[in-house]
Amino acid sequence: MSTPTRIVLLRHGQTPLSVDRRYSGHGDPALTDLGRRQAQRAAERIATGAFGSIDAVLSSPLTRTVETATAAASALSLDVETHGGLIETDFGAWEGLTFGDAARRDPDLHARWLSDIDVAAPGGESFAAVGDRVAAARADLVGRFAGRTVLAVSHVTPIKSMLRDALGVGPELLFRLHLDLASVSVVEFYPDGGAVVRLVNDTAHWSEDR
Repeated sequence: MSTPTRIVLLRHGQTPLSVDRRYSGHGDPALTDLGRRQAQRAAERIATGAFGSIDAVLSSPLTRTVETATAAASALSLDVETHGGLIETDFGAWEGLTFGDAARRDPDLHARWLSDIDVAAPGGESFAAVGDRVAAARADLVGRFAGRTVLAVSHVTPIKSMLRDALGVGPELLFRLHLDLASVSVVEFYPDGGAVVRLVNDTAHWSEDR
């Protein structure tokens, strides 16, 4: 019955760590050449109005997301505002490791981490903590941009967390949903607390570069 706040969620483009499938949390790699092309193609598609008329561009403060957000903001003639709530999970001692490396380093902890959102990497952050942070960020965006459309450029876990909140489902979604680099998902949050997921993991703008 009322106008929702639409959040267009864009994952950053490729980095050297994503090429090797390494844990990439608070570390700060820049985009690869392919990552910059992915960001540009996403920006061009977003600028067509395919996901609505964007009123603001927000980004995690890390380089890979700011670079991706800057491409979109330039295409939209908007500025980029960084938001700490959109930052990726802190993977602590696992930062830069492959899945196998982390499993060999901390076999019991890693096995529990794969199914329990309250378990954190050594010196890192649990998915539950990320979920709380993202929920606060989402409340901030919905409050500040009520009834408008914003582009939020972020990372795998924060995007999954926001989709999970909108769907009202359990933590299994965090372990079972795949999100590609430079993919777009769209959620809408209503003033009465309702939510709708409109789109998940759309990569039509860069699929030829897989």
